Amino acid sequence: MRTPELERHTFLLLLVAVTIAFLALLIPFFGAVMWAVALAMLFHPLYRRIEKSLGHRRSVAALLTVLIVLFLVILPTTLVVAVLVQDVVELAARLRSGELNLGRVFEQMLAAVPSGVSSLLARFGLGDMAALQAKAQGMAGQASQIAATRGLAFGQNTFVFLVSFGVMLYLMFFMLRDGATLSKTVREAIPLARSRSHYLLNKFTIVTRATIKGNVIVASVQGALGGIAFALLGVQGAVLWGVLMAFLSLVPAIGGALIWVPVALYLLAIGSPWKALALTVFCVLVVGLVDNILRPILIGKETKMPDYVVLLSTLGGIALFGINGFVIGPVIAALFMTAWTIFNEPEEEPTPAKPTP
Repeated sequence: MRTPELERHTFLLLLVAVTIAFLALLIPFFGAVMWAVALAMLFHPLYRRIEKSLGHRRSVAALLTVLIVLFLVILPTTLVVAVLVQDVVELAARLRSGELNLGRVFEQMLAAVPSGVSSLLARFGLGDMAALQAKAQGMAGQASQIAATRGLAFGQNTFVFLVSFGVMLYLMFFMLRDGATLSKTVREAIPLARSRSHYLLNKFTIVTRATIKGNVIVASVQGALGGIAFALLGVQGAVLWGVLMAFLSLVPAIGGALIWVPVALYLLAIGSPWKALALTVFCVLVVGLVDNILRPILIGKETKMPDYVVLLSTLGGIALFGINGFVIGPVIAALFMTAWTIFNEPEEEPTPAKPTP
């Protein structure tokens, strides 16, 4: 017999089924949707200023904001990627031709380090020059093969990338224009008290905006400083090493050192101790200072999360979701901490947090 309870359960089952089906449709464009939402949150204050100056013409303000993001953020990033691809192709060619012999480079680097360090490396099986050279040649072959494969895959996936890129810009426009309405709809649909749902959504906005600002700004500044230093010191492929340094700086505290320390050892090995010293001093005092000052200000202060939680959630997010994980990881961690805070204080509802501009 048809009863109100049966109808309710049937409707809930239908709601879950169509929700799962809809999410499955979005999986191919997961990155585009995520970055559209994230960029809309990040540049929403700019959109609000433009909207106010234009007399609350939302569509025009959203379009202008998208164009500003496109020309000031996305296109410069695309140019850097183009130079990066060129550097990778040149590096792969030098590896294949034997012009760059990693075994000889490692041998020079090991010869330049103090004897105590050499003894320590020998204990871990890193003192055998022949074995290291064989491993280096194998790494060179694998690196060139991976570079060629990635280059071919990039060419084959150009159409998919362009479609995802267009979807991201399209969704960003509507997220900016209709974001307040969508946020209100989601907040009312969550089966929680209004103050709690408002608090959770605002916490999500704060963490997403702070994580992107912090990680992207810190990574960009560290990568740019490192690339400039490499170029001034005559290191080949300065853009490549600068981009790698920026990418690894997403890992707090230790990331950038994974690039500049080997480069400093290489400069020392080829007989340029002053260049090695200059690079070390610059990266420790300037690049490290950027990480220690900007990251807590842009991430930790706004998210109110301990540094170790930011570190673990960033690493875990990158491990699970790739490059998108440096945003997803801290957001999940912040929502986890917020949900447990609400659970531990059931009688006193938290005051809704206000997103910072």
